[in-house]
Amino acid sequence: MTRAANKLTETAIRHATFSRFGKRKKLADGAGLFLDVQKAGRYWRMKYRYSGKEKLLALGVYPEVSLKEARVKRDEAKRLLANNIDPVAHRQREKVAQIKASATTFKAVALEWLEQVHKKNVGATTYPKNERRLEMYAYPKLGRFPISEIEPPDVLAVLREIESKGHVDNAHRLKTLVGQVFRYAASTGRAQRDVTADLRGILPAPNVKHHPAVTTPNEIAAMLRTIDTYWGSPTVCLALKVSPYVFLRPGNLRQMRWNEIDWKTKTWTTDTTKNGEPLIVPLADQVIELLHELEGINGNREWVFPSGHGRGRPMSENAITAALNRLELQGVMTAHGFRAMAKTVLTERLGFRTEIIEMQMAHRVRDVHGRAYNRTTWLPERKSMMQQWADYLDNLKKPKNNLTPIHHNIS
Repeated sequence: MTRAANKLTETAIRHATFSRFGKRKKLADGAGLFLDVQKAGRYWRMKYRYSGKEKLLALGVYPEVSLKEARVKRDEAKRLLANNIDPVAHRQREKVAQIKASATTFKAVALEWLEQVHKKNVGATTYPKNERRLEMYAYPKLGRFPISEIEPPDVLAVLREIESKGHVDNAHRLKTLVGQVFRYAASTGRAQRDVTADLRGILPAPNVKHHPAVTTPNEIAAMLRTIDTYWGSPTVCLALKVSPYVFLRPGNLRQMRWNEIDWKTKTWTTDTTKNGEPLIVPLADQVIELLHELEGINGNREWVFPSGHGRGRPMSENAITAALNRLELQGVMTAHGFRAMAKTVLTERLGFRTEIIEMQMAHRVRDVHGRAYNRTTWLPERKSMMQQWADYLDNLKKPKNNLTPIHHNIS
C-alpha cells in the first residue's frame, strides 16, 4: 500500500467530532479505509467490491483500534481480495472455526461429559469430588488444548506431578477420569482414541485402604453391645444402630428421606447410589422399629437423619465414624466397615449367594450378557436375607454369649 493512500493523521482523528447537525462524518484514509464518526463513537470501516457488489468490512472502534492497526487490517483484507477471497465471508468462516475449536478443547469436552454422562451415573457425593479433581489438576495443564492434540506424555506429566506429592491414589483416580473424557470425545468424533490406555501400568500401584471391620461372631456381639451404650444425640444414636442392619454406604444412609420409605412394603428406595443406579433396600422389622422411633424425633424434617448444625442438611458424612471413635472403636470399626462385616458373614456363615449380597450392597451386578440387573432383581430373596441378617445380629447380642462391650474406661 503506497504512502499517498494513507491520508489521515492521529491529530486529525483525535479532533474529529460528530456534527452538531446530526450528520455523520467520514474521514477517508485511502484504499477504501475510512473513519466513520458517529454520535455513539468512531468506527473503522473499509469499502470494497467483490463479485461486482459494493461491500463494507468493520475493522474495529477507535481508539481501541489505532490508525496503524486499522491500516494493517485493511492491508490484510486487500491481500484476501487479491486471492479472490471475500474478507467478510472469510471472517465469518473464522468465527465458526473458533467456535468449533473452543468446543473441542479438553475442558469443553470434560464439562460436557460431566453434565451429560457423569452426573447421571454417579452418586450425589461422588460427582462434585470428581468435578473438583478435574478443575484442580487437569484443566490448568490440559484444559485449553484441543483434545485431539493431547498425547500420552501430556497426560503423564500431569499425573507425575500429583504422584510426586505422594498422592498416588489421586493420580490413579484422575487418570480414570481423563480416560473417561477421552472415550466420550472419541464417541462424539472429537478424538481418535483414549490416550490413557498407553499409560497402563506406568503409575505405582495405589495404596489400598482397608476399612477396619469385625467379622467373627464374638467380635460382632461385643461391638453391637458397645454401640448400644452410645450416649450422643438421638439421631446419631439411632443411625448407629441402623447401620449394621442395612450395611449401606454411609453417604446413602445419611441422605435417607422420609418420602422414600414405603411403610407398607417395608422398603426404602434410593434413586442414586455411588455407581449411579437406584436401589431398593428391604427393611427388617428391627429397622422399621428404629425408624418409627426416629419418626417421633425427626418426622417433620426432610431427612431421616438431619444435621444437628442447621436445617436443610443431612447428617455429616463423618457422624457415624466419629460416634464409633467416641466409643473407643477406632481401628476396630468404621461406618464403611459394616459393609465388609455383612459381606463376610452373609457369605461364609449364612451361605447367601454372592450376587444377592452384591446387589444389596449397591454394587453393579450383571447378567451373562453383561447387562446390569435392575433394582427389583431378587427382591424377595433380598427381603428374606435382610430379615435373617437382622435376626442373626440380635441373636448375637443376647446375654447367652456372655460378652462385654469392647470399650474400656469411657468417661
